[in-house]
Amino acid sequence: MNTANEQSGGQQVAAIPSVTPSAAKQARTKKRHVMQIFEDVPKSNFGIVAVISFGIMLAIWSVLSYGEFVNPLFLPTPGRVLNTMFDLLGTSTYWHHIGISIFRVSAGFVLACIVGIPIGLFAGTYRYGEAFVEPPMEFIRYMPAVAFIPLIMVWAGIGEWAKILLIFIGCFFQLVLMVAADTRLVSKDLVQAAFTLGASRWQAIQTVIIPAVQPKLLNTMRLILGWAWTYLVVAELMAVNSGLGYAILKAQRFLNTDQIFVGIIVIGLLGLISDRIFAFLNRRFYPWV
Repeated sequence: MNTANEQSGGQQVAAIPSVTPSAAKQARTKKRHVMQIFEDVPKSNFGIVAVISFGIMLAIWSVLSYGEFVNPLFLPTPGRVLNTMFDLLGTSTYWHHIGISIFRVSAGFVLACIVGIPIGLFAGTYRYGEAFVEPPMEFIRYMPAVAFIPLIMVWAGIGEWAKILLIFIGCFFQLVLMVAADTRLVSKDLVQAAFTLGASRWQAIQTVIIPAVQPKLLNTMRLILGWAWTYLVVAELMAVNSGLGYAILKAQRFLNTDQIFVGIIVIGLLGLISDRIFAFLNRRFYPWV
């Protein structure tokens, strides 16, 4: 009887078709939809889609400008803008504009990080800190940074500190709230485990909370740096004779729209480069994220 069962069982097992791992993987791949939610895609495909996106934007611009659907005075052609860019980048004056703008953005951003990150960690770690910090921050962050220009000119004059202070104001309040939110996402179980192992309050913050929040913090800084670039032109409204914002406003007075486009594109490229640097650092230091 046992022999018959074993033979019968053996026949049943033999009747089940064998599926190799590679065949199963191919079957799953065939079932995947190109727009699968949260599905990873190969880096090559991602890059191709990104290039296509920029190509569509360039095509629309080309059709509108070369077809003269828009007055060339208001919408120059891509070729004209490219020639103007090469001409401007060939002058030391324009590189001076680029350098001083990078300095202003970097100084305002770094100052906001130095002051804002500790306050955000405090507000995210302690409930009393949240009650003390977040309500005024929530109130002030809805005030447009441009509204502070008269006060900034009274407080800091019209020198470099005025531009840096405006970029600082545009970044600081958002940064504090975002860092506090990142800190509250740290697992409380990790903190309790540290206390169980005998850690003091400061040791728990130093060895658990700060390391755990660092990947999210770097991503938050990346977003805030993008906002810092958006405040550049506003900051350079205040009695300046240098900077990319100044170059754009000067071109606007004489309706040199090709130079306006060049200034906008250069700011976009600088912002993109800084964004990619932060993305690289995030992958380099926190590859598990």
